[in-house]
Amino acid sequence: MFNFFAPPAAKPLIAADKIDAEYRRMRIKVFAGAYLGYAGYYLVRKNLSLAAPGMIAEGLLDKETAGFAMAGIPIAYAFSKFLMGSLSDRSDARKFLVIGLIIASLVMISVGLVPYSASIAINGTMLFAFMLAVGWLSGMGWPPCGRVMAHWFSQNERSFKMSVWNTSHNIGGGSLALLVSMGIAIFASLGIAESWRAAFIAPSIVAICLALFCWWALRDTPESCGLPSIEEHRQDFTARKAAKGEEIKIPFKRLFVDYIFRNKLLWMVAIANVFIYFIRYGVSDWSPTYLQEMNVMNADESHLAFSLFEYAGIPGTIICGWMASKFFAGRCAPVNVIAMLMVLVGILCYWQADTLGMMFGSQSVVKWIVYISLSITGFALYGPIALIGIQTLSFVPKNAAGTAAGFVALFGYLFGDAVLSKIVIGQIAGNASLGWGVTFWMFIVAAVLSILICAVTWRREYDMMQERMAQGR
Repeated sequence: MFNFFAPPAAKPLIAADKIDAEYRRMRIKVFAGAYLGYAGYYLVRKNLSLAAPGMIAEGLLDKETAGFAMAGIPIAYAFSKFLMGSLSDRSDARKFLVIGLIIASLVMISVGLVPYSASIAINGTMLFAFMLAVGWLSGMGWPPCGRVMAHWFSQNERSFKMSVWNTSHNIGGGSLALLVSMGIAIFASLGIAESWRAAFIAPSIVAICLALFCWWALRDTPESCGLPSIEEHRQDFTARKAAKGEEIKIPFKRLFVDYIFRNKLLWMVAIANVFIYFIRYGVSDWSPTYLQEMNVMNADESHLAFSLFEYAGIPGTIICGWMASKFFAGRCAPVNVIAMLMVLVGILCYWQADTLGMMFGSQSVVKWIVYISLSITGFALYGPIALIGIQTLSFVPKNAAGTAAGFVALFGYLFGDAVLSKIVIGQIAGNASLGWGVTFWMFIVAAVLSILICAVTWRREYDMMQERMAQGR
């Protein structure tokens, strides 16, 4: 089976006068494939959260069981993204991404088709198993995209290009809710009683269509298309080269020990990623509960605040990537420091929105402060999320890119998302003696620590870039 996923062999170079045109055409196709492919993975990630209200209303789940089942995805995804990253470094990115997306979509369709029991415990256990499978398969999304971007876009342009690409998960996540609404409406019009099943089925069908598009658009490397490497084509030798003599494959033990485990910079960005992911999911996942429980907003208003947080990340990600490319020669650490300072301001305003708003004597002002502060937080936060992924690629050889990306993501999803943002916040916010005040202090401490870690990598990132430029001359 592994032979099926093996990277394609390099083809003879095409005629020199056709290289520029072919590179332009292929880069557009490959970028579109990576963008829509990764968006497709987000169409089969959060489906249960949208189906849960209907399932709870029918007595198939309760809130506690639904939360338990939903936890399956980040737990499995944390490990899968790391392990799948290592496999993707030895695989054809085109096959890896497409096959994973199709299987994940079929699993999610199965969730919408299976009969459910009258026992809530049995349903919760079954859904947890399904979500574990989807979470594991979701790990086949980012690593091949990281491999594609590392091979098709050079170091001095990658920050901006990958920042644009990184908005795909905002597009996918936002589109999921729209597709679910459309699917439920179609199911209801057809007289299907359990219309919540559309939350699993409708987006998954669209994801399969996107997978077919990716099969047409994606290609593993320029060399597999008869083109020179991106470094040669753009004369950009600032990126770290692949390990000599092992362009395609590095033994896993050496790869992990030499390029991951002993890489202090990689450990630093991995820890920073924990704090950033904690803020990301802690703020977004709990904002509706916090705002309604504190009587700041009603349900519809809190949902709008949640959406503003997500959608503000699209321009924020692009602008952060543009800043890194335009003003810092592709270096990510300076922009991360600036952006996380903005996140800190946004969190403080969000927390103190009631106090700030009542200075003007109006509850409507409080709501506007919440909208603005969450927009600022989302705008600034998603840039560092994208740039840490880009920074990771610059700290390792190209043929270790997937493994390094998976290693950093493992920390973010397992500790930042599953442990801190879901389990720890749930325990603290539900404790009468601790509550939301302690939760916000945790956000503030996480933001400060991420700023300090990014600041430490600032100088080292610059030195590494200078060293590589000197080696490339």
